[in-house]
Amino acid sequence: MKLIIATIKPFKLEEVREALTEAGVRGMMVTEIKGFGSQSGHTEIYRGAEYAVNFVPKIKLEIVVAASMADSVVETITKTAQTGKIGDGKIFVLDVQQAIRVRTGETNEDAL
Repeated sequence: MKLIIATIKPFKLEEVREALTEAGVRGMMVTEIKGFGSQSGHTEIYRGAEYAVNFVPKIKLEIVVAASMADSVVETITKTAQTGKIGDGKIFVLDVQQAIRVRTGETNEDAL
């Protein structure tokens, strides 16, 4: 099993969710986060005063899938979330040693 952690732009969430559902993903965790990378934030003007926005709003997706699905899920996220502009996000893929469904006690891929 693989854990896929992806950060994407907030306005891409629904489009990515729909694409992942079509690709066979049955569940994901979504968190609103703030961060920075190459963008390093930016400045904005509010009521005539300029201020620095050091952290940019993002969405973090956490998806656990069978190892055989990982490459297609990463490809789906990449294609769907990409705008071609700075700040499109990042994707990390990690190994998962064990998964347990609390309600039924099912383990590993049966728990997904």
